[in-house]
Amino acid sequence: MNPPVSSRPVSDQDLLARLWNFGNVLRDGGTSGLEYIEQLSCLIVLKRAQEQCQRPLNAQDVLGFDAWAQLTSTERDHLIPVYEQLLEQLAGRPGTLGLLFRRAQNRIPDPALLHRLIVDVVDRYQWSAGDIGAVFETLLARMCADTKTGAGQYFTPRPLIEAIVQCVQPGIDDTITDPACGTGGFLIKAFDYLVDTFPPGVTAAQRKRLEQAAFFGAELVDATARLATTNLVLHGVTRADEARPCITVGDALAHPPVRRATLVLTNPPFGRRSTSEEPYREDFWTLTTSRQLNFLQHIHSLLETDGRAAVVVPDSVLFEGGPGELIRRLLLTACDVHTLLRLPTGIFYAGGLKASVLFFDKPEPRPDGNPSTTRLWVYDLRSPHTGTAKPVALTGADYSDFVSCYRPGRPRSERAETSRFRSFAVQDLLARSGVNLDLQVAKSPPGPFRLEEPEVDLHRMAQEITAELGAALAEFASLTEALRPYGVHADSPDREAER
Repeated sequence: MNPPVSSRPVSDQDLLARLWNFGNVLRDGGTSGLEYIEQLSCLIVLKRAQEQCQRPLNAQDVLGFDAWAQLTSTERDHLIPVYEQLLEQLAGRPGTLGLLFRRAQNRIPDPALLHRLIVDVVDRYQWSAGDIGAVFETLLARMCADTKTGAGQYFTPRPLIEAIVQCVQPGIDDTITDPACGTGGFLIKAFDYLVDTFPPGVTAAQRKRLEQAAFFGAELVDATARLATTNLVLHGVTRADEARPCITVGDALAHPPVRRATLVLTNPPFGRRSTSEEPYREDFWTLTTSRQLNFLQHIHSLLETDGRAAVVVPDSVLFEGGPGELIRRLLLTACDVHTLLRLPTGIFYAGGLKASVLFFDKPEPRPDGNPSTTRLWVYDLRSPHTGTAKPVALTGADYSDFVSCYRPGRPRSERAETSRFRSFAVQDLLARSGVNLDLQVAKSPPGPFRLEEPEVDLHRMAQEITAELGAALAEFASLTEALRPYGVHADSPDREAER
């Protein structure tokens, strides 16, 4: 048996390269990239627990015993049963700790490779020092960019999330949720924004709420919930020994919300349920098998009065008929649907998927009975990237003009139209056939600007087919996950979510 190697500080790039290269070794041995990340997340939690217990100041015993010492002192040939026993033992713990190991299984059947991962990789580094959260995020992003893994359904591009968060400006008194949280990107970026803009004079009660009750989410897939929780722990959003987990494992659509939020940020799963899975919710406006339309209704229920939301939706939500028309009409009436960001194709894992971001607030109903929406502002980021054959990797700079046009924190009356940013009166939107919100704005029409109907329904049909094909491809990835042993399953093409 090799003696344990002392942990040492290391550059982020050095650590990232070592983790990535070992992932390649495991893939050659039959362990997928997503399975590797799952194992790595469990091992990081155990290693950090030892570091926290041994630090000279403010030592914290998270586990109540030194699990990491058990692993590093076990001979290689006996390592797998010891590791599996630890996973089973910790999965029975309450709170966040139990969630971190919920249904966790060893996915590295070769004891020599598992031993190398523990002793030669994880044990060499200090997981409580430096910006380890950023390293884990980067590793997740790389893994999810590989379309063969199907993991991209759980991951929303971080530059997009950052732009959304800059627009909605999470505040110190917000309660923030993601009902389809995937790997936790929205919650983490909202937390980072609060840290960067932390105001003076915060009370002890406000601090306590931020630490214990300001962030929560839901995720259907156990493995993804573990990744999200590990990610939240590494970024400081929550603690491994927190009694109340941030993440609830389960179908967010199954029941009306028991907690509400002032800010909802999410990229819900795309696709459809079977008729037998269609949820009956008294708080929903209508029944539909469309997951994304059901999530819009769920988000409306999740929001406190005067709450606000930013939701990634496939373009089919903007024009789908039947229940879609009714939901759009009622959403425009009950909420202030004020901004739509049209995204380029190719920024998500499913090729050809067309999606947008819908921003809306939930005010008190108007006494006069008129719609809460007055004007919908549409920003077209898609046209400049139309015709791009390869996936589009946008950076923060690509969203800067949209954020500038959005004018975060300023009255929307101060907004100004540009060649990419146009506004539409709610009366015109409600008068459109099917309350169609698939609005084209990048090219200025001849003469005075006016709202025009689509030329024919063929364009809409083509978009619906594209959206359904993208969803079907993702369903195959989820089906592969569902057929794995130990009952691990996925809900939808975008996980269920990330996505």
